[in-house]
Amino acid sequence: MEMLVEALMSILTFKGLITILVGVTAGLFIGALPGLTATMALAVLLPFTFTMDALQGLMALGAVYMGAIYGGAFTAILINTPGTPSSIATCFDGYPMARQGRAYEALAAATIASVVGGIVGVSFLLLLAPPLARLAVVFGPAEMFWVAMLGLTLVASLSSGSLLKGLMGGCIGILLSTIGVSPIGGETRFIYGIPALQGGITLIVALIGLFVVPEVLSMAAQGRGALPESGKLEGGVGGAIRKMGRHIFLKPVNLIRSCIIGQIIAIIPGAGGNVTSLVAYNEAKRFSGKPESFGKGNVDGVVASESSNNVMVAGSMVPLLTLGIPGAPPDAIILGVLLMHGLRPGLDLFTETGVLTNGFILSMGFAALFLLPVGLLGGRLIHRVVVKTPYYFLLPSITMVTILGTYALRNSFLDVGLMLLLGTLGYFLRLIGLYAAPIVLGMILGIIAEKGYVQTMLISIADPIPWLGLVENPLSKVLVVLVVLSAATSLLPAWLERSGRMAKANPDKTGSDKGSREEESKP
Repeated sequence: MEMLVEALMSILTFKGLITILVGVTAGLFIGALPGLTATMALAVLLPFTFTMDALQGLMALGAVYMGAIYGGAFTAILINTPGTPSSIATCFDGYPMARQGRAYEALAAATIASVVGGIVGVSFLLLLAPPLARLAVVFGPAEMFWVAMLGLTLVASLSSGSLLKGLMGGCIGILLSTIGVSPIGGETRFIYGIPALQGGITLIVALIGLFVVPEVLSMAAQGRGALPESGKLEGGVGGAIRKMGRHIFLKPVNLIRSCIIGQIIAIIPGAGGNVTSLVAYNEAKRFSGKPESFGKGNVDGVVASESSNNVMVAGSMVPLLTLGIPGAPPDAIILGVLLMHGLRPGLDLFTETGVLTNGFILSMGFAALFLLPVGLLGGRLIHRVVVKTPYYFLLPSITMVTILGTYALRNSFLDVGLMLLLGTLGYFLRLIGLYAAPIVLGMILGIIAEKGYVQTMLISIADPIPWLGLVENPLSKVLVVLVVLSAATSLLPAWLERSGRMAKANPDKTGSDKGSREEESKP
């Protein structure tokens, strides 16, 4: 307690609070730009921390990290473009809400969920870091393979009514993930004589191409802006905050469940916020009384995605601070700052330098609180720009920003070409009912599944039946059961609907979209 009090007092200074505020604001606007990820934001900030003391440098990095993950929700909601990979699931219901004139409600829900998620993640980190770190060690290659398989069962819920099309999209994503150098064997695959393809297709390139370009082409074809002029709510974002606050906290089960899912997945090194938001979104849809309203503007989808991915910010610090294993790509930069100041992750970090470590953790809690005022002002500003800008100015601006963001990833014109190619392909796939979400899910989880499977086979190569290594550990068996249950519960509604039993249980399904919008508009 003495360390906590001393750490708190070291933060509650003018310099400390200004550092957090500036970091959150900078992270929000960087995260809102397509192509500029949280990892890039921290990398850009890193040289500025060389002149700071250890605590102030870590505070600045933590605040930028928190703000960037939250900032990705702005473009996800307003122009159907995930600013960061963690905001993929926010697009599914956030953008339909904005198209219905409920942009402020979606932004308010994202803000409240992000604040709560950030605080919950910091609380978990303060109280449960050592036991959670021991749990993270248990996840070996076989367990990671089954985690990826568990994630792939989400294809059914992301397939927009057709399971076959969802599976086709997932397979396309898995094939895209195999381009380049094999993560284990080192052999090159599907590069077609282009050496630059050895690095594969970067996830953010695919995100921009599959989400942004089809939407820009669609808006250009229809001659419309990203949002209708009527996207306004009495009281602005402040009124939306009060309305969404009542909705979220009067029915807190979705929020609590999403935070728990985010924390569990966050401690698994390599999973990242993109996986946490997709899994939390899937579970929110699975346990909803109106699953058919998801993807059409259900605010619970936004809450699930944003609360879980902000829990991940502090949650991924568990393996970093205790084991020295970055839980997500941005954590590697924070690890570098720790090592630069002579700080070694482990028990000594919490005992010998407990004031500094606890100060860093608490500063992320303050950064989460600062998301509320910064989000109120930033949300109003960005929304007005998107709504008021004519589409013949807005569309070229979005295109220019996406091209610059894609090029800035690796200073590669090839990435720009791949982004445009995938975007054009995504536009035509959308016309036949193949959407971006299953494709991106396949890309994310394909690499995780391949690495886990190949490593397990190499470890078990001397066994009579090597593939039994996938189910050798008790945790692997538990995950197999979860995969079977998740697949069954995802496929069961489709089977009931085909057999005609779902129509009997839900006779007024044809009016569900209108009814769900009316229900969501009630306080």
